[in-house]
This record gives sequence, structure tokens and C-alpha cells, in this order.
Amino acid sequence: MRLLSTPGGGNRGEISGSKLRSGMMYLLFLLSFVMFCHGCPEKCRCVSQTVKCQNINLNAIPQSLPNNTEVLFVTGNYISGLGMDSFPTRLELLTDLYLSGNEIESVDAKTFENLPNLVRLDLSDNKILNFSEGAFPHDSKLQVFNLSNSFHNHTFMDVVLGFLQSENLHQLTVLDLSNNDLVILPDDIFSNLPHLVNLSLQNSSIISIPNGTFKVPMLHDLDLRDNSFRNLPTTILEQINLKPGLHMRLAGNPWRCDCFIEDMLLWLKNTTQIIDRQDLTCAVPEALRQRPLLHLEQSQLKCPGDMEGVLETSYVFLGLVLALIGVIFLLVLYLNRKGIKRWIYNIRDACRDHMEGYHYRYEINSDPRLANLSINSDV
Repeated sequence: MRLLSTPGGGNRGEISGSKLRSGMMYLLFLLSFVMFCHGCPEKCRCVSQTVKCQNINLNAIPQSLPNNTEVLFVTGNYISGLGMDSFPTRLELLTDLYLSGNEIESVDAKTFENLPNLVRLDLSDNKILNFSEGAFPHDSKLQVFNLSNSFHNHTFMDVVLGFLQSENLHQLTVLDLSNNDLVILPDDIFSNLPHLVNLSLQNSSIISIPNGTFKVPMLHDLDLRDNSFRNLPTTILEQINLKPGLHMRLAGNPWRCDCFIEDMLLWLKNTTQIIDRQDLTCAVPEALRQRPLLHLEQSQLKCPGDMEGVLETSYVFLGLVLALIGVIFLLVLYLNRKGIKRWIYNIRDACRDHMEGYHYRYEINSDPRLANLSINSDV
């Protein structure tokens, strides 16, 4: 009987041990969950290892963040600046940080020093005027950086974007600078981003591609849609050809379809690197407006020096000159209105006196009695 009961007792012991381990794991999970919830900042929501502090009128990053936070959303608030005190506690597990729509104007040195494993950072929809080159640690692991619609003053753009030329973002693979008024980017602005694969400069008013852009060794996707390009010079086309793995988007630019675009047009018809080449259309001249570039013939491309264009320009210039002369004349009349009025009155009085003299003489000549009276009075 003992021999028969021994296996059963062993099974019961194993089952009890399994239940005990499961219970302990459950208690540990529950304890960690309670501790995590206990450390959740006020007004924020904490789920698993994600903290969300969205649209709650914060003016600073919450300080009491759980140590095991992996994803942090602080969006739609009123945080004017980021500095060393924004993340005073080291958050080893934080990989994703979303700070969009906070009206941030400055990012000071060592802001992200306590976020050693930060991989994705979103600073879109802010108003950044100053971004310190030392904001990131030297061994930063940042890979995805979103700065869309974050800069609104292109005058100091070379200063604001100076942090891209630091040596702290070597691991960066995706950079979004879309929807910014960049106009002109500094040369070699991306030269210290050796692992950059995806670069978006869409809708940033750019008029020329910065020198050194095509020297980024791993660049694969370049988005240049909705900018201010009118033509791509031959030097740029040659650089693109040297990177056969590069894919670009160029739709939405105001292409000027004249004789200067012939090289680009020929290149465009033979390349496969422009993903949206079917969507490229002319902006000027008016006769070719909205005409797809791929449907153009060389005979349709007129040079700006054609006689028709010269005459049109001459007529416009002549009209402007005549309009200017007319404005100046009216201005002179307005400034001398009192003198002109006085001069007109003097002329009127002189004419009136002169006419009265003629009228008097006419009456004398027409009436003999007045003529005799006039002669007698003279005697």
C-alpha cells in the first residue's frame, strides 16, 4: 500500500510546488504592477511600462517617473524648455520618448544624459530656437529622430541644426525635418550621420540640395517633395547616379520647364531612382503648366532669351515705368496743391480782367453815344 501511495503523494507534491511557484510569480507581478502604479505621476496614465501625460497643461517633464518606464508620452502641454533637470533620474529602460506639441523653444546641454538607451525621440510640432550640441550623450543610441514642424526661423538655422554636426548621433538611421522653413541648409550638415538611411526634407522651402548630402554612405530614402526646386543641375544628377541604391521623391516642386531643364528631363526619363517621377509637373511657363515632365518634348522647351519672352518683359517694364511716372506726377500735384490752386485763381482773375476790358471796349464801339462820351472825357 505504501508503494502504491508513494507515487500519488509525489504527484501531489509536484502539483503543490507548481501552484506555489505560480502563486509567487503572480504575487511578484502584482507587486511590481502596484509599485509601478504607485510611482505614476499625477494626472498621467500608466499602463504596463508606458507612461502617458498628454494634454494636461504641464509646464515641465514629470519628475516622479517609474524606473522601469520604457515608453513616455508627454505631448500637448506647455513646456517651454528642456534641460538637465528635465530627467534628473536615470531611466535605463526608456527607449521611446514623445514630446510633440509642447511649444518647446530650447533644448539645453545634457538634457538626455540620463536616458542612455533612448532609441526613438519625437520633438515634432514645437518652436525650437536653440538646440545645444551637447544635448545627447557621446554614446547616444538614438536611431529615429522626428523634428517635423519644429523650427520656424530659418535665419538661425545653421546654429539651430548645429547639433546634427556633432559626433553624438552616429547611430541615427531615420531623420525627419519635414514641414520646416529651412530654405537653405548648411553644407555637410549630414556628414556626421554615417548610418542615416531615411531623410525627410518634405515641405521645407528648400531651394537647393545641401552639398555633402549624397556623401552619406547609407542614405537610401530621400524625400524632397513640396519644396522650391525649379531644376536639378548636372552636378546633382551626377551625384545621384553615383548612389544607385538611393531612392528619391520630388513631386510637388515648381519645376521651370525651359531649355535649362533639358539635361534633367533626359536623365529623368532614363532613371528609376525617382519613385514619383510620374507626378512631376511643370509650374512655368503658363503654356506648360501642370504638364507632366515625362510627357514633354525638347521642342516645347523655350529659352528665357527668346524674342517672345523679351518683348513680353519689355512691355511689362514699359508699363511699370509709365505707372511710376504717373504716380510721381500725381504726387507732385498733391504736394503743390495749394500753390497750384493759387496759380489757377491768379490766371482766372487775370482772364476775368482781360475779358472785362474787351467787353467794355466792345460796348463803347457798338454805341456811338458812349464813343462820343469817351472822346469828350478824354478831351
